[in-house]
Amino acid sequence: MTNIREYIEKTVTISDKDWQFFSSKLINKTYKKRSIVLEVGETENYISFIESGIARFVIPNKDEEKDTTFGFCFNNEFVSAYDSFLTRKPSLYQLEALTDLNTWRISYNDLQEVYKKTAVGNQIGRLSSERLFLIKSKREQSLLNESAMERYLNLFKERPKLMQEIPLKYIASYIGVTAQALSRIRKRIS
Repeated sequence: MTNIREYIEKTVTISDKDWQFFSSKLINKTYKKRSIVLEVGETENYISFIESGIARFVIPNKDEEKDTTFGFCFNNEFVSAYDSFLTRKPSLYQLEALTDLNTWRISYNDLQEVYKKTAVGNQIGRLSSERLFLIKSKREQSLLNESAMERYLNLFKERPKLMQEIPLKYIASYIGVTAQALSRIRKRIS
């Protein structure tokens, strides 16, 4: 749980009192590899901090080969169907534990209480939202402005760990190509 405090304190200092209140609201939850963290149609009630493992954001298809992967979260990152969390409406995608996943999570209601009762709660929420927005914006711009090869090379450069731990079919979906097209891209590079 200390990783969460370290993560938060990269942007804002949190007092011991506020940390005690916030951490008292955290619940440890583990998921087995390939289990569903949140189904399509469920409303997201938690923001989770990944202590270990990898989560995948996916729009499922009846044909699993046509699932659309549009995001990953790793150790020491927050994961949530954040749009559903904020709007309190059902999610249009699912979250999956790509590996065994160990998380610390806080409920929507408990987070609202943290915002009200701590000195830095709102600041943490704002900074986290800004971080999520920047990640989303960068991804959208990448899909609009870069070729599949450029997206693959940038992904390889920015997140080499991803390339080692995630099946290529999910990476292909993430950069917006078929597994066969990714194979051709990888051949051209090597």
